[in-house]
Amino acid sequence: MKTLLLVDGSSYLYRAFHAMPDLRNRQNEPTGAIQGVLNMLRRLHKDYPSDYSACVFDAKGKTFRDDIYAEYKANRAAMPDDLRPQIEPLHEAIKAMGWPLLMIEGVEADDVIGALAKQAEREGVRVIISTGDKDITQLVNEHITVINTMRDAFRKVDDVLDIAGVENKFGVPPSLMVDYLVLVGDTSDNVPGVEKVGPKTAVKWLKEYGSLDNIVANAENIKGVVGENLRKALPWLPTARELITIRCDIGMQENLSDLAPQPQNKAKLAELFDRFEFRTWRRELDNMPDSAESSAVPIQTEGAPQSDLFGGTTSVDPEPFDQAQESQQLNIHASTSAPRANVFEPTYQAITTRNYETILTNAQLDDWLNKISTAALICFDTETTSLDPMTAKIVGMSFSVAAGSAAYLPLKHDYFDAPSQLNFDDTLAKVKPILENPAIKKVGQNLKYDQHVLANHNIQLNGIAHDTLLQSYVFESHKTHGMDALSERHLGIKTITFEEVAGKGTKQVSFNQVTVEVAAEYAAEDADITLQLHEAMYPQVAADAKLDYIYSQIELPVSNILFTIERNGVLIDANMLNAQSNEIGLKLVALENQAYELAGQPFNLGSPKQLQEILFGKLGIKPLKKTPSGTPSTDEDVLQELALDYPLPKVLLEYRGLAKLKSTYSDKLPRMINPNTGRVHTSYNQAVAITGRLASSDPNLQNIPVRTQEGRRIREAFIAPQGSHIVSADYSQIELRIMAHLSQDAGMLNAFANNEDIHRATAAEIFGVERSAVDNEQRRYAKVINFGLIYGMSAFGLAQNLNIERSAAQSYIERYFARYPGVRQYMQETREIAKQNGYVETYFGRRLWVPEINSSNGMRRAGAERAAINAPMQGTAADLIKLAMIAVQNWLTAEKLNTKLIMQVHDELVLEVPDNELALVKEKLPELMQNVAKLDVPLLAEVGVGSNWESAH
Repeated sequence: MKTLLLVDGSSYLYRAFHAMPDLRNRQNEPTGAIQGVLNMLRRLHKDYPSDYSACVFDAKGKTFRDDIYAEYKANRAAMPDDLRPQIEPLHEAIKAMGWPLLMIEGVEADDVIGALAKQAEREGVRVIISTGDKDITQLVNEHITVINTMRDAFRKVDDVLDIAGVENKFGVPPSLMVDYLVLVGDTSDNVPGVEKVGPKTAVKWLKEYGSLDNIVANAENIKGVVGENLRKALPWLPTARELITIRCDIGMQENLSDLAPQPQNKAKLAELFDRFEFRTWRRELDNMPDSAESSAVPIQTEGAPQSDLFGGTTSVDPEPFDQAQESQQLNIHASTSAPRANVFEPTYQAITTRNYETILTNAQLDDWLNKISTAALICFDTETTSLDPMTAKIVGMSFSVAAGSAAYLPLKHDYFDAPSQLNFDDTLAKVKPILENPAIKKVGQNLKYDQHVLANHNIQLNGIAHDTLLQSYVFESHKTHGMDALSERHLGIKTITFEEVAGKGTKQVSFNQVTVEVAAEYAAEDADITLQLHEAMYPQVAADAKLDYIYSQIELPVSNILFTIERNGVLIDANMLNAQSNEIGLKLVALENQAYELAGQPFNLGSPKQLQEILFGKLGIKPLKKTPSGTPSTDEDVLQELALDYPLPKVLLEYRGLAKLKSTYSDKLPRMINPNTGRVHTSYNQAVAITGRLASSDPNLQNIPVRTQEGRRIREAFIAPQGSHIVSADYSQIELRIMAHLSQDAGMLNAFANNEDIHRATAAEIFGVERSAVDNEQRRYAKVINFGLIYGMSAFGLAQNLNIERSAAQSYIERYFARYPGVRQYMQETREIAKQNGYVETYFGRRLWVPEINSSNGMRRAGAERAAINAPMQGTAADLIKLAMIAVQNWLTAEKLNTKLIMQVHDELVLEVPDNELALVKEKLPELMQNVAKLDVPLLAEVGVGSNWESAH
């Protein structure tokens, strides 16, 4: 049987506009709705192959329904300004993709869809309608099915509504959907129903009486207020039925043969994709044969990250949150959009001619070493055997001294029939003096990695002058910073990707197996493009004194210190962790048995489906929220709330926490001990969080739980070698101190100036008591309020955290702002600055971008406003700890001490200190950290000492 696929374009247009981030091209044209709808259409062709298809939109102007009822759709707001200019190019793109596009004056898209569906049914063609509009479910029968793919346009989570699906969803079959909608009304179209009659009552009546006509006939027999309301509505119901019923007899001229897929208009698509900067789709188009039809379009989402398109609210921890929480709070996921105030105005003209050379003789090598030795700046890159910086070995090197000119030096390509290459050891010996010469200035992309690779060969890279990864991060922290993306963004050049030379997935080969000819083009291009990126980007950074300070005085020095910290590594007691793993394993078994007992049966604790059946089926607990697919959610937020009233969710949360701790740390860390050093070596990424915070990975040492006994015991396994101690130094209440400085609130400034307990001082102000009379519970409340409000916590969130009435929480917030008016003023001014600029700044001038600050989506805009308030505090704290790292490492180097920086964890520095240096370090460390900057409140650094990391607190 043939299939007709109909798409309700009008339904998806608004949904895409409000769901997508505020994406824009360089000309500041909005692109989000275009991307959202096109993504959906591209996926539909793959998921629902069809013989015929059409995308249907509402035409401009009035319809017959406006003549019937003047207030029809009167409650709808005017089309948003950012949506209007996207309509025409979207229509052009849809038609260029090969989709028949229909708009018929005087009727709505629903009527066009209904007419086509019924026509197809008469001709024996199966119909699939893609829409988010429940009205269309009235068309469903044995031949017509409705799907709602925009529940998530980038993941296949379809709401399939056949006859059974409609009845399961609404409680009535499709044949009664018009009757159902007449009773409950349609608020989106401003069609009133029967007052006080909701879905439950409508379903009850329809099941009892069989139809709306029978309900009307028995109106006198229906008791109570709803019966009175029904009788009042009787004159209106025929009009409501006429408004809600889809007209399928509108005199359509189109035949199904007109809706067969059309060839793509590649020229038009190329023009649109270039204009709106849909780069991934543009590349696909270049690789597609001219005869390709729309149904053959490969499915590749473009634009915003898949995990954050239809997001919801985030909870706020009253304590300073970790990296994962920060990512959610600040919505730092990168996108292709450019905020209105952050568009590069490049003056650099990219060089596209390529003069690349492969160095296979000593004469060539000598010639290039002479060029490098006399160049003002060289670009340097390594090609290696691995991405692990501590174990990667050199396969080759590339160099560039001028745009368009570069060379690749292959050394370890060992595939069959590989050409002869220069002797590895002899060549490294010749290159080493140049790489170690601080007078020869180098630029690269993420040179910290290359530092490690060279160190694996006993070469110390000196003379690092610039790093394009850090330039991009400082100027546009909210975007991606990979070289391929930077090249397209700033040079307009598509580079050769690693996958294109080494393959993908299981077929990917290591770089030493890539042919020298292919490797040379790829590696030389890396050096050439990186040098050009520096010439394009650095002038933009240097032109702003504050950004130049962040780049040259913070990020570049910190990169070198992070190399040292990563190289130092941290000593781990593997035996202790193995013992903890065994203990946690026994606890998990006990918790599993406890869960079985509470559930009354065994089940898989890791299966959401089985957990749903136990909690919301067998135990009869009311679901709190649903997943995108419509099933009851069992995520951590839900379990946290249920755990207040039910024992099983509490056990499940404990089980999940311990299982994660075991798999992530106690099981994994011993396996990550480097066999050559006997230590664990994490990697710190500078270019992740928009606030400037570092991210730790492989392993992540920044998210080890500290509030549970088991989490603290993991930290006990981070030990000092014999004859040394672990020293921990962190800033006390750093973000509150920064808030006091930024807000200039007199109350907060005085409290910190007098070295008072800020939480006790706040409690005294809020509860109206003497500070000496504040009890522990009042101080706890004040602590939650102090931290919560700087993270944008609402009265609702505060009430949840303190387990109090919302009115009481609101009262506390009002009293807080009454006592600290400078804080309220700071928050308001910061919101306005963010809306005007698209970013806020730290005390030192780091730009913290908030792309959603002017979003038309209220939830996203509110989240961006919270982020704008908190980001200057988090960002300033990040700048301070980086300056502290620089000061401490410079002092250790100058004093030639054996003390080592071994970790940085948010506001904390962790050192490994020989016993004979312990007294000196304990004395000097707070002084160094407290004097990296002069704020209007004193900085306080506290130092702890112990045989392991936990005991140093």
